[in-house]
Amino acid sequence: MGNFRNLRVWEKSKNLAVEIYKLTNIGSFSKDYRFRDQIRAAAISVPSNISEGDELDTNKQAIKHFYISKGSTAEVITQLIIAHEVGYMDEIPSNKLISEYEHISHMLGKLIEARRARP
Repeated sequence: MGNFRNLRVWEKSKNLAVEIYKLTNIGSFSKDYRFRDQIRAAAISVPSNISEGDELDTNKQAIKHFYISKGSTAEVITQLIIAHEVGYMDEIPSNKLISEYEHISHMLGKLIEARRARP
């Protein structure tokens, strides 16, 4: 506990949040303030809840935050699908990001299992 910067899932999700920020600064996405802010908040929630959970005192508290983070990955995936369907993103970059967020969700599932196994 307390070494969230060493967690690969945190590093990958933090990098994806940065990528989402950059993506939403261009084109039509940058002018749709509500949608832009919503996807940014969800993207930031993923690494933020991982780090917060890792810093908490008990595995029960950590797992709760990891589940919140996992839920945020689903939120980002949904928003990426919508962004593609409304024309804010091309299919290939959208699918790439969706795949990466699905991988983050899988990694979080493994982290949750590992924390549950701890005494």
